[in-house]
Amino acid sequence: MELTTWFDRGITYDQYVSSMQVNQEELLSLYKKISLSEEEKVHFGALHDREWKVIVLTADWCGDALLCVPVLKRIAEVANLDLRFLIRDENLELMDQYLTNGTSRAIPIFIFMDSQGNEIAVWGPRSPEVQARIQELRSTLPAKEDPTFEEKQKAMYAKFRQEILLMPSVWQSVKNSILKQLTKVAQEKKHA
Repeated sequence: MELTTWFDRGITYDQYVSSMQVNQEELLSLYKKISLSEEEKVHFGALHDREWKVIVLTADWCGDALLCVPVLKRIAEVANLDLRFLIRDENLELMDQYLTNGTSRAIPIFIFMDSQGNEIAVWGPRSPEVQARIQELRSTLPAKEDPTFEEKQKAMYAKFRQEILLMPSVWQSVKNSILKQLTKVAQEKKHA
C-alpha cells in the first residue's frame, strides 16, 4: 500500500486523544507543559509552506509515545504538519516496514511525507539521549532469570515515566532530535 493510502486511513490527533484508554491525562498534561523556544519556532516555522504529512505509528499504552506525541504535536502546529495516527497493532503490515534494528516493533514511528506522499524522513522511537537513558536504567536490572527481575523492571519503567512527565531536558532531547532530522531533510530538498 502507498503511504498516502495509510495516511488516509489514519485518525486525527483529536480523535487519537479522545480514543485513548491508558495515558490520555498524562499526554494532555505533558502537551500543556511542552513549548517551543522562539528559535525553535523559527526553525520549525521554516517548514510551514512545505505541506508535509506525518503518519504516526503509536499506541496509547506506550511510554515513548506518551513522551514523543505531545512534542510532535507542538512541532506540527508551527511547521504546519498534517498528522494522522495509526495504532501499531492494527497496522502491522505498515509497522513491519519500520522495525527498529530490523526486529522490534518499537513505537512511536513518525513517517514524514512530502505533499505528493513520498517518504522524506522517518523518526523514532527515541531520541539518542532517551535511548542512552533507557540503556543506563536497564543496566541496573538483574538477570532475567532473577526472581526479582519483573518487579525491578516495572519499577525502572515507573521511574522513567516520572522523568518523562517532569524533566524538560527529556522533552528537549526529542525536540532536538526531530529538528535535526527535519533540518537535514529540508537542506537536502533545497539542494536537490
